[in-house]
Amino acid sequence: MLIGVFFIGTGVAGYRLGSFGTDAFTCMNLGISGYIRMTFGTWQLLLNIALLILVYITARENIGIGTIVNMVCTGYIADFYCWLVLSCLHITPGLGLRIVFLAVGVFCCAFGVAMSIEANIGLAPYDSIAFVIHKISGEKMTFRTGRVAADVLCVIIGVLFCLAGHNPLREIIGIGTLINAFFNGPMIQAFKDRLMKKAAIV
Repeated sequence: MLIGVFFIGTGVAGYRLGSFGTDAFTCMNLGISGYIRMTFGTWQLLLNIALLILVYITARENIGIGTIVNMVCTGYIADFYCWLVLSCLHITPGLGLRIVFLAVGVFCCAFGVAMSIEANIGLAPYDSIAFVIHKISGEKMTFRTGRVAADVLCVIIGVLFCLAGHNPLREIIGIGTLINAFFNGPMIQAFKDRLMKKAAIV
């Protein structure tokens, strides 16, 4: 679970530093936090608390110590990496380094979520939303499809708030956002399947 949270925070930072657009949940949170002028980490924590209530009502089996660690730490881990790279090291990523950061974001977010799911001691509230959709649909919608639907909705919300706040869209949406919205769910599922096979062997 701790490794999963570390990878998720690192992945979010990778998306932000790559400047090709962030993952879907970060896209929404950056759009809203920029609109209301609140730090990303603090806004994400507040939203996670609200989502936690929804998850408690519909899929409380996904709540555990991992839920609290994830919702408190992920946003601040990402903020720390961005502060370290941009403010302390004063690195201005060129195209090559931005592509590296994007690749880190794509891999780390998917792998981190898969690790958190397989740890089975609580998921981040947002990562439980796909399970909530799966449950509400009478199990007709798979986890993979539910995750894609949630991610696409988050992107739409993020863009609307970003435009309302007159903030540059390039900071939150781009090719990285599209990659995450449509491929993050399948990648998480693929990592989950591999982790399950490893666990079965052990």
